[in-house]
Amino acid sequence: MTQKPSWIYPLLNLMCAVFFSLGGTLIKLVPWSSMAISSGRAIIAALMLLVYMKIRHHRIVINKAVVIGGCAIGFSSILYVVSNKLTTAANAILIQYTAPVFIIFYIWLMFKEKPKKIDILATIVISLGEICFFIDSLSGGGMTGNLLALLGAAIYAVVFMMKRFDGADTLSSVLIGCIIGSVAGLPWLLTETQFTPVTIGGILAIGIVQYGMGYICMAEGLMGTPPLTASLISMVEPIINPILAAVVIGELLSPMALTGAAIVIVSVILYNIAQEKLKDRAAKNE
Repeated sequence: MTQKPSWIYPLLNLMCAVFFSLGGTLIKLVPWSSMAISSGRAIIAALMLLVYMKIRHHRIVINKAVVIGGCAIGFSSILYVVSNKLTTAANAILIQYTAPVFIIFYIWLMFKEKPKKIDILATIVISLGEICFFIDSLSGGGMTGNLLALLGAAIYAVVFMMKRFDGADTLSSVLIGCIIGSVAGLPWLLTETQFTPVTIGGILAIGIVQYGMGYICMAEGLMGTPPLTASLISMVEPIINPILAAVVIGELLSPMALTGAAIVIVSVILYNIAQEKLKDRAAKNE
């Protein structure tokens, strides 16, 4: 298989974030409960992944590393849905994107790799941008919901680390994660009665575009992107989501939110440019 240029992998992670961010707008088309939508989109995404793997001649791998990655995907998704019900949406998404902090800790603990100054600085600046974006809608929320969101963030961090484990296969892990999500929300899906053309079209769009294409881009992108870099890139997702809603539905954003969005997007771009320059410099010194 031909090796992709190094810049392709961060781009795939950015595309993943863009696809995931479509959820906020697309979900408004489907009058189902959150868990039913979660199950429906996971079923469609799993079928899409099977077709993609068949086309790629990529066999399904089952081992300890793959199962850990799949469980991380499945359970972090479920915890995010549940925490959304128990705390504010802003709290849930902001807490979930504390994942880079956990990644720094896990890599230090498991692989004895100290974080670079640029990684710590990028994490701090991008996190401040996220806070600025959501500050108008933050509240105390429910303590249980906030704690579940924090647990979800700790598990979500493992998703970005899948490739670091021996025997890892990101596509197989994503498939397992989709199966877990399908089964977990199935009782809610089976109780739904609204299956209008708009509802069916909406859930197909969510399953194929937002979830299916999103996770394919994530799986491919993680093959060549360091965990922390991938996680920081993904932090544009909760920024793009409400911006799309503002454009499509007409929801207005405050000046503080726009400032936070600018900080996150510019910081992610500069961070990736700096990373590429560091790689080039290291390659020249070899």
